Amino acid sequence: MQFYQLLKKIIRTGVGKSRFWMAAIGLGIAMLLILVALQVHHNFSELLYSEKNQNERADFLVINKKITNEMMGRPDLTTFTKAELDDFAAQPFVQGLGVITAAQFNVKMVADQLGFSTEMFFEAVPDSFIDVKSDEWKWQPGQMVIPVIVPRDFVDMFNFGFALGNSIPQFSEETIKTLSPNIVISQGMRTGQFMGKIAGFSDRISTVLVPQSFMDWANSVYGGGAAKAPSRIIIKTKDPSSTVLADYLEKHGFSTDTEKTKYSKIRGIVQVIVSVVGFFGLVLLLFALLVFSMFIQLVIASCKKEIRLLITLGAAPGQLQGYLLRQFVPMYIVIGLLALLLVAGLQWWVSGVLAKHNMFVPQWPSLAALLATLAILVLVYAVNLLSVKKHIADI
Repeated sequence: MQFYQLLKKIIRTGVGKSRFWMAAIGLGIAMLLILVALQVHHNFSELLYSEKNQNERADFLVINKKITNEMMGRPDLTTFTKAELDDFAAQPFVQGLGVITAAQFNVKMVADQLGFSTEMFFEAVPDSFIDVKSDEWKWQPGQMVIPVIVPRDFVDMFNFGFALGNSIPQFSEETIKTLSPNIVISQGMRTGQFMGKIAGFSDRISTVLVPQSFMDWANSVYGGGAAKAPSRIIIKTKDPSSTVLADYLEKHGFSTDTEKTKYSKIRGIVQVIVSVVGFFGLVLLLFALLVFSMFIQLVIASCKKEIRLLITLGAAPGQLQGYLLRQFVPMYIVIGLLALLLVAGLQWWVSGVLAKHNMFVPQWPSLAALLATLAILVLVYAVNLLSVKKHIADI
């Protein structure tokens, strides 16, 4: 018993005190950095992939080629070849690819109820890429009413730009859907008149859409008749912020709505920060393990004569090992719990702040953080156990 009291005194005071607290503080900071890095990575994944944070509009990207001075006057350079389409569709970040078919004829819309007429253009995309579901979205030859989908941004521009600037009434979406504007399509001497029917408003595609069946018919009748290579495509992707996607677009000279891909840069920055924090956490953890090992060696070396005497008198080395470890294990647990509680408090605060901006992350630490805490404690215990066994066996 007196020997155990002597060991405890050496651990808590004297030459071992500074190393003891250095190791404890290092372990605490290392655990905190590692847990924070894991939690930040988990939160960022939640913001990108969680169903609560999903933004359907961001899953679809309209792609075209960047127009350069060398491409001006050469429309063939702005279209996609079959090889480019096949390569794009084969990329792992592409879940679906559709061709946007452009009109090969002129379009004029006259909306007397809205008080304006305008030259415009039609495009068509496969129905699976359209975010408007309507029973009216169909057309067949001979039908004089053309269902049309317009971007919701167009409605806002009309109501808050054109209408206010020309002192004409603003219209709700419900009222606009009841209107039937005249549509005149022409190419050369060929002209056709139709009635338009607003089938819905799109948040996904910023163009005026008509059914693919009408576009194919109208291009064959009023256009050149031959299919042209597409100049724009639409893709479905799981992660618009993917750095792999951004690099692919940049490498091939493709362009899209940067508002939807701007998070690729933010994501890259976050990944670097998380990696750096995690790296320093691991370095500090190794430092703490090294200091603990040196501290245990110092304690055992300081009591070498007493340990030899006790072993000579019949004391089992296992008893000495168990006593030394019992001096450290409670401290490991306390440090681990404090680090985990601090991360839990930060996570609860962050979830509240993000919720105010309609971004949602869990209120509690992730399973990865819990498992990491347990793994670090087990690792520290195993390293110290090996150190104690080694230094006592060398006596």
